[in-house]
Amino acid sequence: MSKRSAEAGDGITPLKGGDRPEPMDVDVDKEMGDFEDEFEDEFESEDEIFEAGVDGRPDAEREAEERAAGAMDVDNTNGTFIVGRNKLEAGQHLAPDTGTYEMLHNLSTPWPCLSFDIIRDGLGDNREKAYPATMYTVAGTQAESKREKENQLMIMKFSGLSRMQKEDDDSDSEDDDDDEEAEPILESKSIPLTSTTNRIRSHQIPSQDPSKPPTTLTATMTESSNIFIHDVTPHLASFDNPGTLITPQQNKPLSTIRAHKSEGYALDWSPLVPGGKLLTGDNDGLIYVTTRTDGGGWVTDTRAFQGHASSVEEIQWSPQEASVFASASSDGTVRVWDVRSKSRKPAITVQVSSTDVNVMSWSRLTTHLLATGADDGVWGVWDLRQWKGGAQKPSPIASFNYHREQITSVEWHPTDDSMVVVAAGDHKVTLWDLSVEIDDEESKDTAGVKDMPPQLLFEHISEHAKEVHWHPQIPGTLIATGQEFSVFRPIPVVYGIHGK
Repeated sequence: MSKRSAEAGDGITPLKGGDRPEPMDVDVDKEMGDFEDEFEDEFESEDEIFEAGVDGRPDAEREAEERAAGAMDVDNTNGTFIVGRNKLEAGQHLAPDTGTYEMLHNLSTPWPCLSFDIIRDGLGDNREKAYPATMYTVAGTQAESKREKENQLMIMKFSGLSRMQKEDDDSDSEDDDDDEEAEPILESKSIPLTSTTNRIRSHQIPSQDPSKPPTTLTATMTESSNIFIHDVTPHLASFDNPGTLITPQQNKPLSTIRAHKSEGYALDWSPLVPGGKLLTGDNDGLIYVTTRTDGGGWVTDTRAFQGHASSVEEIQWSPQEASVFASASSDGTVRVWDVRSKSRKPAITVQVSSTDVNVMSWSRLTTHLLATGADDGVWGVWDLRQWKGGAQKPSPIASFNYHREQITSVEWHPTDDSMVVVAAGDHKVTLWDLSVEIDDEESKDTAGVKDMPPQLLFEHISEHAKEVHWHPQIPGTLIATGQEFSVFRPIPVVYGIHGK
């Protein structure tokens, strides 16, 4: 599917539907990934001095040629290099401006992961000042062709995530000393799978015993068309209980959903049903609902929801109404449904794009706002109160055509309804502040750079960016997956962590 493949060209190979990337240099016998926290060999030495006239030409002639070349390289960008618009010269490399990050770590897994989810933990909320940071995630791998049996469901613990060292840091500070000594660690437990994971989502069932952690479930939608539900609670507990062994029985799925006849990417747990209620959508345009019974079993209603003319790319439950959900499709529409409907037909259908609608996010703070991202690189925000049905077509309340490739992920900030993070096939993860307003007399450009929206706050480069999520307990911290995992937190001034 197009949203899962980067454009082949300039040495970039697709992650799906063609030759897959070479495996990471990781010992597959060890459940440990490699952090890459240094950016050596990316910069020329600061001590190098290039003297005028060294090539034998007059300085004026050489400088005029350089200015002309520079004008072509950064046309309409006011001297700013923009990934996707400007080209690097031979031998040049891009490196992050570490001064704009409070935390930045890159790590690799045995195979790239198309999808992942962040697990809420018992370490507390609002711990953005607690370093080194610790976090837990689940992900599914995408092994190369003919090696599908090496795929895994990975349960991971990231720890020792230190903050960036600044030049003005007080090296005598005890806290800084502890932080500097921290070594990033990736621990993992794996559950064998025989197919690529297209989408994975987690759900936690609250414990009746306050002294025990919640039950953590994962739903893994695979290329085989089957969806596997696993209980990964013992895998998570093993990280903090050395010597704990995971039995083969604990690796087996609680349930396998076989209702779909084709693979899919649409998957979502209801946030309003603690026991567990799951929606799944496939490439045939069919949507099924699976519910956990009081006895702990799982039942899939075989009456599919039908209405899309093409594949279902994304599903989102309403954060406010337990019976309502929305679906996005490659037919360019978003449809709103009610699970109580006997007809299994959508209540509202809105054409939001002339191309595939790949991803969608329903705001949990302002529940009438829905963000969508499409194959043409456009993402927008819609006011659901304007979706009345009928012939009248609503317009987005905000729309941005900044990315040069398909939108692969979009997500509202968990505590700020004006903040959105977007990932795209142009290798960018961008942060946006929708509270920034533009006067009629103001340009839609920023700092003289053409087509640079003022709402764009931050840009992070992530090769083959596929999915990005805000950490719900560490404000301002994000994790993105693509060719590798990227864990980062921009400096607070970027997004106003303490409120606007």
